[in-house]
Amino acid sequence: MGDILQGTLDLLILKTLALQPMHGWGIAERIQQLSDEALQVGQGSLYPALHRLELKELIASEWSPSENNRRAKYYSLTARGRKYLKTELTEWKRTSQAIALVLQEE
Repeated sequence: MGDILQGTLDLLILKTLALQPMHGWGIAERIQQLSDEALQVGQGSLYPALHRLELKELIASEWSPSENNRRAKYYSLTARGRKYLKTELTEWKRTSQAIALVLQEE
C-alpha cells in the first residue's frame, strides 16, 4: 500500500497504544499484523509521528529494557490521548461511512 496520510498514521499509532505500551518497532509490527500485512510503517514516518504525538501530549515515553534486554523507548497513551482517540475514531467512522456512500456502485 502507498503512503499513509499523516493523520491516519497518528490514529493508527494511538489505537495500537490503546492496547498496551509498546516500543517503536513493536508499534510498526502490530500495525502491519492487524492490517493483514497491507500497511507497513517505515521508521522515517513512524518516529516523526511518535515525536509529534509526544509534543501534543497524546502519548508519553520512558526507557525500559525490551524483551531481549536492550534499552528501548516505550510509548503509552496519556489520558489526553485516550480522549483524543475516542473523538477521532468517531470522526473517522463518520467520514469513512460518507466516503463509502459516495463510492458505492449503483
